[in-house]
Amino acid sequence: MARQHFLVVAYPGQGHINPARALAARLARATGAHVTLSVAVSAHRRMFPSLAAPDEEVHDADAGGGGISYVPYSDGYDEGFRLFASDGEAAWRHSETFGRVGREAFAGVVDRLAARGRPATCVVYAFLMWWAADVARERGIPRVLYWIQPATMLAVYYHYLHGLEELVTEHAGEPEFTVDMPSLPPMAIRDLPSFFTDLADTRLAAAFHGVRTTIEQLDIDRRSSSKPPMVLVNTVEELELDVLAASFPDLDILPIGPAATSLDGGGAAAAARASHDLYRHDEKGYMEWLDAKPAGSVVYVSFGSMSVVSRRQKEELRRGLAATARPYLWVVRSDDRDDGDGDGDGGGMVVEWCDQVRVLSHGAVGCFVTHCGWNSTLEAVACGAPMVAVPQWSDQDTNARLVAGWGVGVRAATGADRVVEAGELARCVETVMADTEAAAAVRRSSVAWKAKVREAVAEGGSSDRNLKAFLDRIANVA
Repeated sequence: MARQHFLVVAYPGQGHINPARALAARLARATGAHVTLSVAVSAHRRMFPSLAAPDEEVHDADAGGGGISYVPYSDGYDEGFRLFASDGEAAWRHSETFGRVGREAFAGVVDRLAARGRPATCVVYAFLMWWAADVARERGIPRVLYWIQPATMLAVYYHYLHGLEELVTEHAGEPEFTVDMPSLPPMAIRDLPSFFTDLADTRLAAAFHGVRTTIEQLDIDRRSSSKPPMVLVNTVEELELDVLAASFPDLDILPIGPAATSLDGGGAAAAARASHDLYRHDEKGYMEWLDAKPAGSVVYVSFGSMSVVSRRQKEELRRGLAATARPYLWVVRSDDRDDGDGDGDGGGMVVEWCDQVRVLSHGAVGCFVTHCGWNSTLEAVACGAPMVAVPQWSDQDTNARLVAGWGVGVRAATGADRVVEAGELARCVETVMADTEAAAAVRRSSVAWKAKVREAVAEGGSSDRNLKAFLDRIANVA
């Protein structure tokens, strides 16, 4: 029998590459199979800046098992594309080009690997990579969707696109209007993805096209096979038990998270993660700075790798953090900086990028002010860090609802411009950090969920069992 070769393909964003790379490493360690990770040239050259050619293949033997090979595809934007630095016309042009050029280039990747004696036996196409499923289907290669958002979001998108789009669109401007979705608790419009509600922003409509076509791939496979399409989900069974049990009768759902990043936290693992990030980690000694702070005293602030934080929001954050009189560690990316953003006041440190899992795992961190991207949310739960949720766009409103429902944080009130004001930020930070029974309850919930998540990824835990079940099923069809 030929050696298994998993070909994982991901969108060129840090929040997409992190879970794809983590899954690739787990597959390599668990099977000893060939594992190839394919990302766009724009991301590949940032991950490996010393390459002689931007499309040069890289092999990382330190990933465990047989290691991981990195082979890029072109999506027509080899210099990169920033959604929030574009307008609606440019966003739609990117969506069209990404689908057309990306599909053609990825087909070339698959065919070249086969010609070199390394044919893909399973294509794992991550969120938004719908055309990779087409390429695999045309070549008769088994394929599986890797859903890197919560299972709740998969259910929301699926039901929206199968009968609820007209109703939600009609009430998009009514934040408190409640929508009933099969097997989900009633959800207010304000808790649904911004793609459904911010109808004036044509950039979001262009971005949602990728979501829509990803779901359509599941429909194609569901209609063309007697077996339900398989979906790996970066979540933990225990976190979303009710949704997983009732929402997907036509899909074979396998929760295998958290796979957003390695949770071993060791120095070697941390160095490996940092060396392949799209953003260079700040050389400031932020871990040493944390070491000098009392337990549970630091507010960690990060709005992720994609959100653009306005000048007004930054000023409100500065004022709110000052009002708490607590030390803070604040991530402000180099591509999202204004004059003066590099300076913390006497109580804080500002860095361009950091190893988030190491920071969230540090005993000095008592609160995470987050945009509620799913990677950040799941990492915070896995590390036991209470959250103040300040959702900005996409799935983040729904994720913030989950955070509050699990009792591991609070959702900050924001205006129509998504800005959280200083007083509200300070109030929310104190809600999870103060010496009160309410704050203590949030901290207890955070510790309890951390233990459950760690159990899930341990030998014999739910995520470990589900990954092994996936490998068994693929072995029978590859």
